[in-house]
Amino acid sequence: MKRRDFIKRVAPMSLLPFAIQGQPIRAYGKLLGAESEDFVDTDHVLVLVQLNGGNDGLNTVIPLDQYTNLTSARPDVIIPENKVLNIDGTTATGLHPSMTKMRNMYNDGKLRIIQNVGYPNQNYSHFRSTDIWLTASDRDEVLESGWIGRYLSEEWPNYPNGFPNDDMEDPLAIQIGSVVSPVCQGLAVNMGFAIANPSNFYQLLTGDFGSTPDTWAGHELDYIRTTAHQSNEYAQKVKAAYEATSTQSTDYPDPATYLTNQLKIVARLIAGGLKTRVYIVSLGGFDTHANQVDPTSTNEVGNHANLLQNLSDSIHGFQDDIEKMGLADRVVGMTFSEFGRRIVSNASTGTDHGAAAPLFMFGKNIKGGMSGSNPNIPSNATVYDNLPMEHDFRTIYASVLEKWFCLDSQTTDNVMLQDFDRLDVISDACTTSSIARQKRAQAGDSYLMNYPNPFTSYTTVKFYSNGGYVNIQVLNTEGKVISTLVNAVIPEGTHEVNFDTFDLSAGTYFCRYQNEGLNHTRSLLKVN
Repeated sequence: MKRRDFIKRVAPMSLLPFAIQGQPIRAYGKLLGAESEDFVDTDHVLVLVQLNGGNDGLNTVIPLDQYTNLTSARPDVIIPENKVLNIDGTTATGLHPSMTKMRNMYNDGKLRIIQNVGYPNQNYSHFRSTDIWLTASDRDEVLESGWIGRYLSEEWPNYPNGFPNDDMEDPLAIQIGSVVSPVCQGLAVNMGFAIANPSNFYQLLTGDFGSTPDTWAGHELDYIRTTAHQSNEYAQKVKAAYEATSTQSTDYPDPATYLTNQLKIVARLIAGGLKTRVYIVSLGGFDTHANQVDPTSTNEVGNHANLLQNLSDSIHGFQDDIEKMGLADRVVGMTFSEFGRRIVSNASTGTDHGAAAPLFMFGKNIKGGMSGSNPNIPSNATVYDNLPMEHDFRTIYASVLEKWFCLDSQTTDNVMLQDFDRLDVISDACTTSSIARQKRAQAGDSYLMNYPNPFTSYTTVKFYSNGGYVNIQVLNTEGKVISTLVNAVIPEGTHEVNFDTFDLSAGTYFCRYQNEGLNHTRSLLKVN
């Protein structure tokens, strides 16, 4: 079994050994290196809302200027024209009638609709397309890392060595729920494993794991235990943050839904002082092949309507909550789904897997309005017709990294692995003090560096060994090893090795270091 396969199978992610309101919390990635006062005053939070199953965009954001053709294409699921919610500034586009509160956010300038979002040559598999969205890969490219994970690796390259400490006590990204997502998978290391029984929990509390064999599997197990112990240390801080405040908004759905409870937790953790940069929540049920609408009534009610009302009311309640808590300047959110649905409805009052669909961004610092135009609906649409992509979803990711997380243009391209256009969707929120990238780059204990970087034909890799087995490999963006620089027992001390890159094409590569229980990764940039 390959070493990275061992890690992926044994420790795919890290499960904190507690729950809040019955919601298990998985902690990903790494921690902040900036001082607390820098974070609280200026640093930003992103909330990702995943709509699992593939949301029907044509019944969510409705092209009223295409209504005649839309009626011909999907008579069994079409929303009655007189029920569609009007939005300010246009008569050509409206929202599903269940989305009153998100319509109000749009009219208040706190919501942006981005039309026809997707990627070239759409894949219609739930699993593969979700993977593409989470890793930001091309259709025919399989990546081992998530786009948020690569961002974290760029900002805090020394993780997990020397973490946590006084200035870096919180997980950088938290997913609420039990679904393991690769979006925050780092370049080489995972925050791993799930707590399954009291014995394991006791071991995490005490750190009393016993010895491991002096083999490669033993070294991996030592690393897994170390990161699991770190995750338990985060647990106390997360619980304290949650208990330090309470929900302020009365606009959440009552009774609360699963999505509502997730967003309530996120709001309380942010208000409680966590330095966590990214939160991921999810809402399932969007795979509406059948009974998308209630066939015994008019089509504005049914399963899809219930999902959209849940989404609309929960996001509106969350936005109201963070505003009442004084957090609105620091938090933005974004929805995403693995694909849209077909133009033509099927025989089961549903819709089948499709291509492009709208995406929502929300928050005080989101520029309200709409990006793009209504999709064109053919007058004689067939079951094979799909909505063409207008916006590659990775342009939105790149915009968030540069305009919200304040990365420079080159670093954004490194994270995204390509140069994507940026969209004007976020108000200018970056200042010199909010970036503090040098502090974050120096946070923790550094065991690996290279110079020069960027480089043209060679670079020197400098590393520190605690003694024992050292493995240093260079990987491409797909996670494939292209060179092994060190694979031997190395005495304690600082060492160097030259990496000849003459035959490599220009682009981003990753240097992965392993020494006993230590893991470290650096991005390498070759230029022409």
